[in-house]
Amino acid sequence: MAKKKSISETDLVSIFMDYVLEHHENPKSVYAFSKKNNFEEHEFYTFFGSFEALEKHIFKAFFNNAMHVLEKNNDYQLFDARNKLLSFYFTFFEIITANRSYVVYALNTHKDSLKGLQTMSELKKSFVKFIANLDIETIDIKQETIDKIQQKAIQESAWIQFILTLKFWLDDTSASFEKTDIFIEKSVNTSFDILNIAPLKSVIDFGKFLFKEKMHMN
Repeated sequence: MAKKKSISETDLVSIFMDYVLEHHENPKSVYAFSKKNNFEEHEFYTFFGSFEALEKHIFKAFFNNAMHVLEKNNDYQLFDARNKLLSFYFTFFEIITANRSYVVYALNTHKDSLKGLQTMSELKKSFVKFIANLDIETIDIKQETIDKIQQKAIQESAWIQFILTLKFWLDDTSASFEKTDIFIEKSVNTSFDILNIAPLKSVIDFGKFLFKEKMHMN
């Protein structure tokens, strides 16, 4: 009998992603998964309590990898909130594009249920915290309760914007996903312009872009 190998968290993620892409389903059990890949079952539970927990970890890992790249860049530290968010989006979507087959599988598998959103629950926690730490300027009302409501609204609307961008990317068939890049730039700039009560031009441009893309995709 071959000696059981030691396995790391990164190994588990890689093996799991390969498995679901080859079989179009999750492994039947942790026992079967560990036996097939020649490691002890208990080693899986050292890192994850279930396959669902592993799936959540993968999406959070995409976020962590993006932040790691950004935080190593000295210029990023000097950016304002708008450009930090744009930088995050472009970096994050580069990372998931490199893993597009898995992301498409994972999200399309659960697209008609709440499980798709549950799979991204750990990612959402990290993303919302990231948005909170951007210190996005709001209208100064000098009332603590209203200020908290404003901040919560910004975080939740940013998450909705993120989900809409992800959906656009999933449907995007343009070369190098260049239309997703346009979507990111227009949507982020529009959201900040609204907060700053800026001219309506970017809002109108974004609306026209969405309408044209919707008509084209249909």
